This record gives sequence, C-alpha cells and structure tokens, in this order.
Amino acid sequence: MRLTNYSDYALRTLMYLAVIPERETLATITDIANSYQISRSHLTKIIHQLAQIGYIESIRGKNGGIRLAKPAEDIILGEVIRQTEPDFQLVPCFAQVTTKLTGKSTEPQPLKTPKKPAEICEITPVCKLKSVFYQATQAFLQVMDSYTLADIVANEEELWQILKFQKSSH
Repeated sequence: MRLTNYSDYALRTLMYLAVIPERETLATITDIANSYQISRSHLTKIIHQLAQIGYIESIRGKNGGIRLAKPAEDIILGEVIRQTEPDFQLVPCFAQVTTKLTGKSTEPQPLKTPKKPAEICEITPVCKLKSVFYQATQAFLQVMDSYTLADIVANEEELWQILKFQKSSH
C-alpha cells in the first residue's frame, strides 16, 4: 500500500493545524510549506480541497489564514484518506474493479475493462490474488478508521517544536 503525496500532504497539513499552540491562531500555506519543505502551489490545491470537505476553515484577507474547522478528535484518518486518494489500485488488474472502497464487501466488484493491453493479465477472470489485495486494502482502511487526528498528534508539543523550527529556518 502506498499513499499519494497528495494524501500525505493532506494529513501533514491537518497535523500542523492540530498542533498550533493557540487554537484560534491562523496558519498560512507558506508556514506549512516551509515547515515540511514542500511545494506551496501543490499545497494550495490540497488546502482548497480540505476546506471544501470541511476539515479546515479558510479565512480570506490581509490577516487571513487557515485553521481546523472541527476538533482533531472528530477527524478520522481513514475518511481523510478515502477523500484524498484518487483510487486504491494496488495492482494493474484493479483497474477492472471498483475504486471506491466502502468496507461493506469482501470481494472487488467489476467496474470497467482495462484500456491498455499491459493491464490485462491472462488469469484475471479466475485470479484470487486481487481479492486478497482488496481485503488487505480494506484492513488498512479499517485500521486508519480507528485513529483520529488527535491520536497522531498526542505529542503535539514535540511536533510543534520541530515544525516551528523548520518554519523559521526558511
């Protein structure tokens, strides 16, 4: 299982906002980008989506910025990942199965036929491996659903010290 940078940066952004000592303090995209040494333009797209979804609040204007829109205890990691990952195709034959993992089924459901010959595996019609990968992905998401943002920032003072230092060193 490998998450995209997009999901990684989304989680890091939420972590940053969760550890700011004064909860009403607004962060800027530049602060976060500098702290993690990531692209400001890429982060802008992520923050826009996180605001649309309702995880963060964006305040416009001269003294504007962003902050969490809800308590860290209410932000479930599995939900964030489902909303930021484009798909969960662990192997090319997953192009033939559903990409929306709901946790309700143990079997992948047919979705579409692969377009490129390289994605077609000779044993796909009878292969049991994709079902194993599907179950593994479901297990991963189930574990992620058992953690909130608050769980992963329980050491918020230590995290803030590192992030604050990184932000100021740029």
